[in-house]
Amino acid sequence: MRTERIIQLTADGHARLAQELKHLTEVKLPDISARIQDATQHGDVSDNSEYEDLKEEYMLTEARIRELEQTLERAEIIAEGSIDGTIHLGSRVTVRSDDDEEETWVLVNPEEASAVDGRISTQSPVGKALVGSRVGDSATVTTPGGQIVYTVIGVR
Repeated sequence: MRTERIIQLTADGHARLAQELKHLTEVKLPDISARIQDATQHGDVSDNSEYEDLKEEYMLTEARIRELEQTLERAEIIAEGSIDGTIHLGSRVTVRSDDDEEETWVLVNPEEASAVDGRISTQSPVGKALVGSRVGDSATVTTPGGQIVYTVIGVR
């Protein structure tokens, strides 16, 4: 019997993934299917690059749907925040970089990470450096452009 790992997600992350799954299954996949059917009804598809692109998009969309279904099946909702002031999965952390810019992130598992939405993975270089830190601690992150030092100024 194979045991699959539990994937800890924030409630917001779970909702985002569920919404993405719904969009892919109810909107995107039917749209691609209709476009494929339309392409096959209008001529020779053996040398049609648009048809080939649609088939590839369909396969990639199906793969993402399977990935989301598996993630959501194994999901365990965690509480966001930090009870003891230590940064961990689910913590909302505000940092100041050595160039004096402030940023706020929620630390999440890779499955729900989205830098655009301020959700960084605990497996990312920044996430790894911050886990276990408290207000006032500094964490050094090595990037391709050099090192960045983040000072923790808030943990919730």
